[in-house]
Amino acid sequence: MKEGPSVSATREKWVVAATLDQLPAGSIIGIELDGCDLALSNVDGRIHCTGNVCTHAYALLSDGWLEGAVLECPLHGGQFDVVTGKALCAPVTEDLVVYKTRTTDAQIEVLIPE
Repeated sequence: MKEGPSVSATREKWVVAATLDQLPAGSIIGIELDGCDLALSNVDGRIHCTGNVCTHAYALLSDGWLEGAVLECPLHGGQFDVVTGKALCAPVTEDLVVYKTRTTDAQIEVLIPE
């Protein structure tokens, strides 16, 4: 699993990404925050955030399918684990970057490097 830069390497900030009602259980949405293309996923009520661009052929993963914690790319069917970012099958071989999330009131926040 690749993670965004650590706090010691850069400054980070929590950014409001969406509201909980925009992301029902079992869904995925694409967002852009501070120039980053991100995918928010709701897996059984737990919110996860990864990069939204496939590491194989650069398709938007939020246009794909989410089944449990497995996200399938719409272009060539590569799969990723949205919890860990791990590439699960060919043709993808490179993991996704994973971002920390939290919910405050009804808002979803993502920790973004500055």
